[in-house]
Amino acid sequence: MTAMPESSEAASVPTPRRRVVPLFLAVVAAAWVVDQLTKVLAVDRLADRAEPIRLVPGVLELTFLRNPGAAFGMGASMTVLLSVVAIAVCVAVVRLAARLRDRVWTVALVLLLAGALGNLTDRVFREPGPFRGHVVDFIDYGGFFVGNVADIYLTVAAVLVVIRTWQGVGIDGTRAEADESGAKDRA
Repeated sequence: MTAMPESSEAASVPTPRRRVVPLFLAVVAAAWVVDQLTKVLAVDRLADRAEPIRLVPGVLELTFLRNPGAAFGMGASMTVLLSVVAIAVCVAVVRLAARLRDRVWTVALVLLLAGALGNLTDRVFREPGPFRGHVVDFIDYGGFFVGNVADIYLTVAAVLVVIRTWQGVGIDGTRAEADESGAKDRA
């Protein structure tokens, strides 16, 4: 009888290489579809509303906003640059996908790619034109900022990347070895 792996080891169980990228891309596509469907619904149901839909008054509302910039409306004049950066992120993540062997990193990169593609799709295909399109935002977090499902993906991805990096786990599931001499010097 074999012992159960520790939770950190369970998260880094290797997956056969030939299945990683197609499965990865299929999950990204599903997440992207969810983002795009929510934006279509937001345009259809919220664009002409005078008042937001209050889910939790003062905390969470549904309202409609077309955002030409990045988070918090920053970079409104840099939509083309934001599009180029999103394309670069997408290419880098797809290239990394074949090396994925850690489940947490896989979830993080799925969310990162789906979020980047979701907002990039808006920048490419929405008004006022290609690579200048405005991102559809509709989730208002108590007046702090208005975002969308792609932004949720990007935020969760960032948190997972920070956690896994802090834990010293690479995308291939290997753990960084502590420098023994440095550890002894600090003791």
